[in-house]
Amino acid sequence: MPPERREVQVRPGVESDLDALTDLYNHYVRETPITFDTAVFTPEERRPWLLSHPEDGPHRLMVAAETGPEGNSQRILGYATSSAFRPKPAYETSVEVTIYLAPDAGRRGVGTLLYKALFDALADEDLHRAYAGIAQPNEASTRLHERFGFRHIGTYREVGRKFGRYWDVAWYEKDL
Repeated sequence: MPPERREVQVRPGVESDLDALTDLYNHYVRETPITFDTAVFTPEERRPWLLSHPEDGPHRLMVAAETGPEGNSQRILGYATSSAFRPKPAYETSVEVTIYLAPDAGRRGVGTLLYKALFDALADEDLHRAYAGIAQPNEASTRLHERFGFRHIGTYREVGRKFGRYWDVAWYEKDL
């Protein structure tokens, strides 16, 4: 019997995704320096984050999920967000973007699908720049961002301490 055909669907994130999104993020909290959070979250603690990304406007949450042959949504493979860059009003036309993939979802084009959907959704918003901070080293994230037109603008050296060592964060910028 041939394996079941699965496709990737990208859609706005919804409240029913909260448990899976929290689990995915907590993997990076526990296992990697990719986020500088150091304590895992409960879904209830992550709810304000999810609710701060509505289906429209400049702050979005796009989710990639595997779909089965009938198109029914399955396991979440990753997500991408655009969030407020800084809280002051003059920064309104700038967003910070980020992307997280399930550990086994890399090298399948999921990141490309997520960022394409995110930037397409943001195309009609009053936005001028997108910024991304990438904890170093992270070659896959650097390649993805450069593929989408981000350029390196500087590096904060040893800005975060996690797992008993200091980590750099490279900052990237993209015109919107």
